[in-house]
Amino acid sequence: MAKALVAEQRTLRRAQAHAATRSAILDAARRVAARDGSRDLSLRGVAAEAGFAPAALYGYFAGKDDLLLALAADDLTALARTMREAAAQHLGPGRLAAAASSALTALRETESLAAALGAMSAGTGGSDAERLFNGRMIAALKVLSDASGKPVSSREDQCDVVLVAAAVTGLALLARSGRLEALGFTPDEILARLDAKFAG
Repeated sequence: MAKALVAEQRTLRRAQAHAATRSAILDAARRVAARDGSRDLSLRGVAAEAGFAPAALYGYFAGKDDLLLALAADDLTALARTMREAAAQHLGPGRLAAAASSALTALRETESLAAALGAMSAGTGGSDAERLFNGRMIAALKVLSDASGKPVSSREDQCDVVLVAAAVTGLALLARSGRLEALGFTPDEILARLDAKFAG
């Protein structure tokens, strides 16, 4: 019994050390991405930033694409949390617009999600990194669904949530590039319209 407990504690310590190292690599990747841009992220640059040999990163990520997807998955978690908090501050009309506005702000400040799209395979997401990303994306969509106040009980309702997410993502692209302003619109104007169309 004592041997089993020791083995269990050893396994737990290894898992904790692995998670801590993985987190340190992701932190280094985030710093490199902020400095050089997510699209120009390299495993060599991340390894140097983290203080590891480049080959050591392969024990945690299969390659640059997996690393980008892990960064984007973390950003989706933060995005979902931000949207949930923004929606919670509005107990009636405007919940969806508040959630979407917080998402818009977050999306304008990060490019990891756009870079992750290039890292996705043409298939249906067979790698662990893609499954993690997809799970976090579904969680963010659930937050938008909850903010709309409408139950997602049909395929049409699910389609509406994806449509809202696509609209917010496109709006972020237009706002980040300055094209929205050039078209004569403000984000708040578009988000209010989105809320009026899709909120329950």
